[in-house]
Amino acid sequence: MKRIVVLGMGKVGTLAGELLHEAGFAVTGIDALGKSDDLPFETQVCDLSDPVQFSAALQGAEAVLSCLPYHLNTGIAEAAHAAGLHYFDLTEDVPTTKAILELSKTSKGLMAPQCGLAPGFVGIVGADLISQFEDCRACKMRVGALPQHPTGLMGYSFNWSPEGVVNEYLNDCEVLEDGQIKSVSPMEWIEKLYIDGTELEAFTTSGGLGTMCETYLGRVPNIDYKTMRYPGHVDLMNFFFHELLMRDRRKDAGEILVHAKPPVEDDIVYVHVSAEGMIDGKLARREFVRGYKPIDLAGRRRTAIAWTTASSVVGIIEMVRDGTLPGAGFLKQEDVPLPAFLATRTGSAYAAEGAFSA
Repeated sequence: MKRIVVLGMGKVGTLAGELLHEAGFAVTGIDALGKSDDLPFETQVCDLSDPVQFSAALQGAEAVLSCLPYHLNTGIAEAAHAAGLHYFDLTEDVPTTKAILELSKTSKGLMAPQCGLAPGFVGIVGADLISQFEDCRACKMRVGALPQHPTGLMGYSFNWSPEGVVNEYLNDCEVLEDGQIKSVSPMEWIEKLYIDGTELEAFTTSGGLGTMCETYLGRVPNIDYKTMRYPGHVDLMNFFFHELLMRDRRKDAGEILVHAKPPVEDDIVYVHVSAEGMIDGKLARREFVRGYKPIDLAGRRRTAIAWTTASSVVGIIEMVRDGTLPGAGFLKQEDVPLPAFLATRTGSAYAAEGAFSA
């Protein structure tokens, strides 16, 4: 696998293309809005809704990486499947992932959704912690992409796709509780935690676990994922979506929120993953707690959410190319070994740069 098409030249897609180029891939970037002459790889304009244009754009490719909004990914995965290509994306959307899982049963290439930060890297970390126990009773995964210097009551900036944030705030969440897969409401199960002295609140959101509930059913009785925000955020979001009924106007909701809280350059990504169980016959707890800040990568300063997301998927793609991961079927993030991921050219950024260990 050498030739890859990257769909969507936003911050994450552009950086992913640059990192893939640096890792030795032949990259073609595709975007509906225009092409760029400032990138070290070819870019093209393509209307993805036009099957003829899209098919032509995939000619000669061996893999597709979608960095587009989640609702476009099922169609892109179907096109990749039909062309016999490897497929990668960053989706947190559960129905999209289930559709791709079905495609993987007859795919010639690897179908690998959910390769971003959460789901994605956080699942790799969670699986690594679980593997350290003889008998793991619980794994809790928490991720928050936040401004370093929050303002206002929300304490938030939309550095990630508003469609994705609204989707995860409103869709039901899968958890493992007392050995059973359950569906729980989003923006519930609120808890308080601290990272490096900073107080945060965590609450349920959808999609962050990926396929972990199915993988660990019968093995780990309790697994859940929550999003972290600064205190008071979840109450305001519940008011906005449910009391003001913005849950019925998702597109408008995303536009209102981004207009009020536009992206910032000085962001931080908090990762807090913990597991508990028995080691050598004794009850123990293991934690992976980090705060990732902007770093210089591929020649420019990158926001924390951009580089953590792009580095995660590019590290996975490197592992597939190098034969560390399978080249066909369906990839679960929990099947990716953390040490091998951190040893990749791109994934090593998670271990080497922009982080403090709490």
